[in-house]
Amino acid sequence: MKTTRSRMLRFTVAMLAVASLSACGLPRSGPNKHEIFSGSVQKQGDAFVVEVNDRVTRATAVVPAFGFSDAFRRAGRIGSDTINPGDTLGLTIWENVDDGLLSRAGLGATQLDEIQVDDNGFIFVPYAGRIRAAGNTPEAIRRIITEKLNEQTPDPQVMVRRLAGNGATVSITGKVGGQGIFPIERPTRTLTAMLARAGGVTIEPEIAQVTVFRGNQKGKVWFQDLYKNPRFDIALRPGDRILVEEDSRAFTALGATGSQNRVTFRSQTLSAIEAIAQVGGLSTATADPTGIFVFRNETAEIANQVLGRTDLIGPQRMIYVLDLTQPNGVFIARDFVIRDDDTVYVTEAPFVQWSKTLNALTGTLTTANTLSTLASAAGK
Repeated sequence: MKTTRSRMLRFTVAMLAVASLSACGLPRSGPNKHEIFSGSVQKQGDAFVVEVNDRVTRATAVVPAFGFSDAFRRAGRIGSDTINPGDTLGLTIWENVDDGLLSRAGLGATQLDEIQVDDNGFIFVPYAGRIRAAGNTPEAIRRIITEKLNEQTPDPQVMVRRLAGNGATVSITGKVGGQGIFPIERPTRTLTAMLARAGGVTIEPEIAQVTVFRGNQKGKVWFQDLYKNPRFDIALRPGDRILVEEDSRAFTALGATGSQNRVTFRSQTLSAIEAIAQVGGLSTATADPTGIFVFRNETAEIANQVLGRTDLIGPQRMIYVLDLTQPNGVFIARDFVIRDDDTVYVTEAPFVQWSKTLNALTGTLTTANTLSTLASAAGK
């Protein structure tokens, strides 16, 4: 009689365990394939679930395209001897008389140092007046001063030197060897030359972005494109601000992967295969290779193209499905481009939940046996 009661107790505990597992569910990393598909628009959900094929990979292969506008590219190089506002000039003036306008008695030459070009681009020279310096070369300024003085002193000889080029500078900040303000000189008239002058970039070239601010204009380019496309190696202008920064794009990996994390891009383009590899690959113990999902808010233009529609307006929730077990599944995953803010989710294989259920039941039955044994011992 006691044996029957013991068996009934174990059976009751087991049934309660199964009921509990069915009601509450087992621990898992996220939704399963069935639950994701049940949230599709076709089943009154709010997301479009799309199986990825070659057509979808082409429609969604959008990579940030950077570059400089025509205004940046058409700007010619500044001559190394062009004077700019803020430059400091030195003048030497020889007069062909003993007692000249500027020279003292017995001195044939007059030194005028530390003449700064004002914000409007002018300098003042005694007896020559206010002279436009900015935009002119030292040689042009020499001719202007000579003509002005020639009216007042016979055969003046003038030499103009640039002592400092404070006006013809650019600032460089960010991920470079040395941040600071650098003069535009003959060897550093272009963007690549100036970056080299600043010590080069200190991050991986593949993810380095270079932004140039010029007045109210802004242009951005991939660092590597400066060398792939020489037209992006623009000529610099005084006051340009150059910022070098790391690519800020990232995706989130969840589910049965080697790690679950927010991961930054390590290259200009990133495929689904590369994204999975970047987080340690699929978990060999739990991952379902038929259930790799990419969650994304897609623009209406791309969503319409992917779905073969024209009526969608505004951003659309899209869930792209990849199946690596298909004959060309790996090729498709290799071609499917991951974008900024994507969520890559790998579902668990169905047997994982069964294994968890069996393990839970085995533990429950063991507990039931223990309770039955204790009950029998107490009844003796």
